[in-house]
Amino acid sequence: MVRNLKGVNVEQPDAGSGTKRLVSLDVLRGITIAFMILVNNNGDGERAFWALKHTQWNGFTPTDLVFPTFLFLVGVTLVYSTESRIRKGDSTRSIVFHILRRSVILFLLGLVVNGFPEFHLATLRIYGVLQRIAICYFLGSLLYLVSRRVSVQIAVLCTALLGYWILMRWVPVPGFGMPGRDIPFLDKDANLVAWIDRHLLPGRLYEGTRDPEGLLSNLPALGTLILGMLTAEWLRTGRTLQRKLQGLVAAGVVALAAGGIWNFWFPVNKKLWTSSYVLYAGGWTLLALALCFWLVEIRGQKRGLWPWLVFGMNAIAVYIFAELFESTLYAIHVTNRLSLQRWLYLHVLAVVPSPPFASLIYSLCFVAFCLIPVAILYRRKIFIKI
Repeated sequence: MVRNLKGVNVEQPDAGSGTKRLVSLDVLRGITIAFMILVNNNGDGERAFWALKHTQWNGFTPTDLVFPTFLFLVGVTLVYSTESRIRKGDSTRSIVFHILRRSVILFLLGLVVNGFPEFHLATLRIYGVLQRIAICYFLGSLLYLVSRRVSVQIAVLCTALLGYWILMRWVPVPGFGMPGRDIPFLDKDANLVAWIDRHLLPGRLYEGTRDPEGLLSNLPALGTLILGMLTAEWLRTGRTLQRKLQGLVAAGVVALAAGGIWNFWFPVNKKLWTSSYVLYAGGWTLLALALCFWLVEIRGQKRGLWPWLVFGMNAIAVYIFAELFESTLYAIHVTNRLSLQRWLYLHVLAVVPSPPFASLIYSLCFVAFCLIPVAILYRRKIFIKI
């Protein structure tokens, strides 16, 4: 759905009343989606700076913060969007239908992104970023409709994180044995997530024998979204801005510490979305939100926000555009062996002989190009909503 929001009051959280838009959420969303496009489109992924690459397995880089931050913000916004529909008098049935429709559209868009431009249906990847968002959004929204009590949401969060740890640590992997005894704990292929995915969708996994958005790891990913929901509940209270900021910082520090401690028994791992990763990444996200909240809501910072608002107000649209544009660059060939993407990067490398810097410059140019269409939409006050 395309909405021209000129003259329309868009409700989001406030310091007290709940009707004033929190611009800091849009800013953080915009920074997140811009960084996501940056790291997803390195000129040379192998030789890019370490901070712009995902950790190969256990561990954490700034790039590993991108997806959980976006999913966290989905959790924040779903609370406000659902509350808005409830205040308008929408029936539970109509809200559930709206949730289902959005989830299905997001999932289908994810399939389009995966298949574009050739759409090899026999090997089409089913999992993906938008698919994970769709699944977690659907489950999180239903949870919020069933119970808006914070205690219930915390209980589900703890169940998801602890339950996933138990499954990964104490359930034998068929054909391999018990993790930590017969096989290394969190072995790349001999783990429950990879085993399930290979049996459900053989030949359709991102890394062949495993997938970073696998089915079972949606369980802890839901925990990331619930962290966002709990944050929204905190921001909706009538506390002062300073008190809300203190709460965000305190929660961020606690989550970071908890994730770091749990890492000793359940390593931080983005590709398996481990429970320690949920807490560790969630801690950094809370601190990033606290920083944006302090700058924008408390200090009233307005300068320099434009590009982040442009990206943040059309986040899903610009993400899809970036993914399809990247696939187009790889699909077009300048020569039989040289894609347009590679040709462009080599021209950057010819000017900047350092591969990491050349890769970064290519990525920045890619992000700048993606800014153009959403800047036009933003200027016309057109925001694409699903």
